[in-house]
Amino acid sequence: MKYMNWIICVVFLIVAGCAFIRIPLFPSMQPLAEQVLEGEGQAKILLLDISGIISEKKKSKGLGFAQKTSLVAQIKEELQKAEGDSSIVGVIFKINSPGGTVTASDIIYHELMQFKRKTGVRVIACLTGLATSGGYYVASAADEIIAHPTTITGGIGVIAMKFNVEGLFAKIGVQEETIKSGDKKDIWSPFRPSTPEEREIMQTIIDQLHERFVKVVLAGRESLLSKEEIERLADGRIFTADQALEVKLIDRVGYLDDAVKEMKKTLKLEEAKVITYYRPGSFKGTIYSGFPVHSHKEINLIAINGDVLDLLSGVRFMYLWRP
Repeated sequence: MKYMNWIICVVFLIVAGCAFIRIPLFPSMQPLAEQVLEGEGQAKILLLDISGIISEKKKSKGLGFAQKTSLVAQIKEELQKAEGDSSIVGVIFKINSPGGTVTASDIIYHELMQFKRKTGVRVIACLTGLATSGGYYVASAADEIIAHPTTITGGIGVIAMKFNVEGLFAKIGVQEETIKSGDKKDIWSPFRPSTPEEREIMQTIIDQLHERFVKVVLAGRESLLSKEEIERLADGRIFTADQALEVKLIDRVGYLDDAVKEMKKTLKLEEAKVITYYRPGSFKGTIYSGFPVHSHKEINLIAINGDVLDLLSGVRFMYLWRP
């Protein structure tokens, strides 16, 4: 009995003295860190990525692993970090995007313009695969726009879409009922056709957002294009890089390394480091590496291709090329 009591006491002391260590499945998000991609010297050229649908939503990945930072928040954080580094003399942001929501595109444009005003740093946009609609809207903040030879750009315009499922619901015996405070409270509902008055209201909104797009392009291209010339180009049409150069929507055709060379030449730099920002736990090896993968993820097994599915739900006013 005394032996058993002694064993119990030893076990209690061991357990009481144990330290429990928690190892999270997904580490918490870390602050951005700097990574040198190429070059050397004191001066730095920051490379930013604007890829995919431009949205305020948190980025998601296949199999439901959701990144905890939206594209808008990511760009804001990177620009804030760049503001505090006096060694950064230039920013190149590469764009591969069909566009996105009106608000997200406008926020990123605004943040880039604010960054330029605060720092006086030169900014170049390098268009890669697609840089249409909201992608071109964002590019309008740059001091110079360079497009890859195979880039598709333009798509200046606004779109708001809906599916009218009234006929489908009637076929399968489903009826929709809505109680509303006014006859326009469910304007643009997918469960009924829009009235002529509702279409006129929506068209007025679209026209105003389109006018804002034209003004943004004019602010960036006013030395090359008049408002009337931009309005003729702003019917939603898309352009190849050579066509965009001909109509003066871009400044030159070239590759990303040409944008780096152009930045050095304009700033009269013999050497400079090309840097990017990343989350600890992710890695970017070259200037063509993709958007950083964040280390903080949450599991959401139904969020597969969520960005595209989200665009099909509700009303979205989009600066988006979406054939």
